[in-house]
Amino acid sequence: KKKKKMNKATNITFHEGLLSRDERFSLLGHKGCTIWLTGLSASGKSTIACALEQALLHGIDSTSSSDSSSAASAKSSSRNAYRLDGDNVRFGLNKNLGFSEEDRNENIRRIAEVAKLFADAGTVAITSFISPFIAGREMARALHKEAGLAFVEVYCDISVEDAEKRDPKGLYKQARAGQIRNFTGIDSPYEPPLTPEITLPTAELDVAGCVAKIVEYMQAHQL
Repeated sequence: KKKKKMNKATNITFHEGLLSRDERFSLLGHKGCTIWLTGLSASGKSTIACALEQALLHGIDSTSSSDSSSAASAKSSSRNAYRLDGDNVRFGLNKNLGFSEEDRNENIRRIAEVAKLFADAGTVAITSFISPFIAGREMARALHKEAGLAFVEVYCDISVEDAEKRDPKGLYKQARAGQIRNFTGIDSPYEPPLTPEITLPTAELDVAGCVAKIVEYMQAHQL
């Protein structure tokens, strides 16, 4: 079925607010940024994203001690964070998109714009999408760079063989049987990042270790 072409908006003007980004970040006590997790299905993206979101909101040292001073320190080091999951957004924002190359590109474009808004609002946007094509991820990076916002590409590095051994949703099995088409790693390509900020060998490193590496990067770069 041929998609209806949408007309682009015209006669529009961007309305600036009264609050600068620096002022917003200062009031919140931390900067906004986007942590973009990419990798094959079953590479651990969603699991890591969930754990990272929890760690950031509770504070980096929130589990180190239960005394009141430690709790206060954890509260002061906590960051507002929100997770944008590849499956979840297809229940709403992107429910009209399939898995063709064209639809996948549009899926990433929309999420890149949403993540940019979250980051501009002072939130750590944590995206977990296969985002298989370099061009799509570079588009997302360019959007953030143009807006002066930090973009951290996190490559969840795993082989197809190891991902297929996990296969928690049974998707690889269905793809091998021809029941799912355009499945990344089987009959649709995945283009690994060339220079990601962080690479996580998720077949070797556990979830806590992966979260620690991301948090360490954020602390080192004052995010």
